[in-house]
Amino acid sequence: MSLFVQKFGGTSVGSVERIQEVAKRIATSKDQGNDLVIVVSAMGKTTDQLSALAQQISSNPPQREMDMLLATGEQVSIALLSMALNELGVAAVSMTGSQVGIVTESLHGKARILEVRTERIKNRLNEGQVVVVAGFQGTSLSSGGTAEITTLGRGGSDTSAIALATALNAEACEIYTDVPGVLTADPRKVPDAQLMSSISCDEMLELASLGAAVLHPRAVEIARNYGVKLVVRSSWTDEPGTTLTSQSKRPLGREGLELGRPVDGLELVENQAVIGLSHIPDQPGVAADLFEQLSNGGINVDLIIQATHEGNSNDITFTTSQAELTTAEKLCSNLIARLGGKLRSQGEMTKLSISGAGIMGRPGIAATLFDTLSRAGINLRLIATSEVKVSCVIDSKLGAKALRAVSEAFELNDIQISINPQPITSSQPEVSGVALDADQAQFSVRNVPDKPGTAAALCSSLAEAGISLEAIVQSERQHEDGGRDISFTLKKEDKKLASIAIAPLLAMWPKSQLIEGPAITRVSAVGAGMPITIGTASRMFRALAEVGINIAMIATSEIRTSCVVAEEDGISALRAVHSYFELEKPQH
Repeated sequence: MSLFVQKFGGTSVGSVERIQEVAKRIATSKDQGNDLVIVVSAMGKTTDQLSALAQQISSNPPQREMDMLLATGEQVSIALLSMALNELGVAAVSMTGSQVGIVTESLHGKARILEVRTERIKNRLNEGQVVVVAGFQGTSLSSGGTAEITTLGRGGSDTSAIALATALNAEACEIYTDVPGVLTADPRKVPDAQLMSSISCDEMLELASLGAAVLHPRAVEIARNYGVKLVVRSSWTDEPGTTLTSQSKRPLGREGLELGRPVDGLELVENQAVIGLSHIPDQPGVAADLFEQLSNGGINVDLIIQATHEGNSNDITFTTSQAELTTAEKLCSNLIARLGGKLRSQGEMTKLSISGAGIMGRPGIAATLFDTLSRAGINLRLIATSEVKVSCVIDSKLGAKALRAVSEAFELNDIQISINPQPITSSQPEVSGVALDADQAQFSVRNVPDKPGTAAALCSSLAEAGISLEAIVQSERQHEDGGRDISFTLKKEDKKLASIAIAPLLAMWPKSQLIEGPAITRVSAVGAGMPITIGTASRMFRALAEVGINIAMIATSEIRTSCVVAEEDGISALRAVHSYFELEKPQH
């Protein structure tokens, strides 16, 4: 007999008729001999309707009272579904997050789960009952020692389900939704998007952080960290859907189920070189020309950074191995000779990276990394960020010192540290899916001091304001007094708060200024096969160039290449990249 946790979203239980259909599906699974824990969301648009009611009373209601209000939506769903199951002859009992033992931190509105006390739910399962759980909610102890209802924030029912599956050591956690699984792109924007039969949790984390709404990043983080099998399936068919895979399986720690140390890996790659092209034309096709030449020359490029500048020129910086530096310089010189610009290279560099699930979603992680290196007197030559990795390129002579400092800061052991790791052979395609994130704003801090601590100060100021950066790019170009520009993207809703948070820094840097860029969107390609495939980035750049789309900003990581483009070009860019990598063909 296997134990499954199944989660049904708001559309799946949006009416009495749909609740009855869900009950039939659950009854069939129970008849097959399975133990079942069912997690449900509020019916349809109930949460939005409850929020609207609150806004009619107060423009800024207390968050505690919002949790009290919003938690009622799931209580309606679990009671009705339990009734429907009992009507079919299936013994079922409904439980709130508090009753089922979901314990959270004392934070209203977006609490993280500390533990799941499973004794009560196991007793019900042993009695042969289906346990129907209210998603999105838990309980915490207030300062006075009394129990408080808390909610988990957006996507909280997904998080509830995977947390229960982890604590109960379930066979799998199945997320039932209104789409057949994880697709290669948003089918509302790309009609010929295809279903993926499987995808790694790291890939899914990148896609989820980029706006793929099928799964919430927090749920994927838990699945990734604890090695729980996670399946996304349609509520309306019996198709197998998409299975998420994970290489990790850490034990549940004392810090809390969702509060375990987010950084679980540290990597040092030596014998690296940095090549920077500055003052090159800002026009479609330039990045494609450059990286096609490098790819054709057999150069395996790692990190790629393109920064925005005023005027009609751009800077592009990338890293490659020290052994390939001379060949790469010659190929870049050919482009400079044809298009103009300046070339600068630097060997004897080292790339230091921290990795972990959702580290960019926790504002303090990157800030801690940069601050640690700053305190050690280490300047950052290059910065690259993603949802699962933050990388810095530094002077190779300081590599060992940086490794010690960062490992101590994040309390990592020898098993979690790797030096010059060999690329992992992957059977995965170079690009599994593409995503468009239209909820982006772009800022640049012009002429910041080029010295240790600058990036740390910037990230720390934003982190203290609770702002997560989506991408950070340090410019190759230097101002007359040696300063550089740092550009970053963040969510539109954080624009005003970011300006306030950075103001004290600008007062300390009198030659610096904060500039908001034009309206943008970000198109990204994600694939586990990227690290062992030469030329993925150049193909993405060519896809955009062929439809006349200019790239304002580039940021890459190990398994993701992102391009910032004009807002009006977003959907065209998404479709062009999807088509160029032939993702419209059925996935195998």
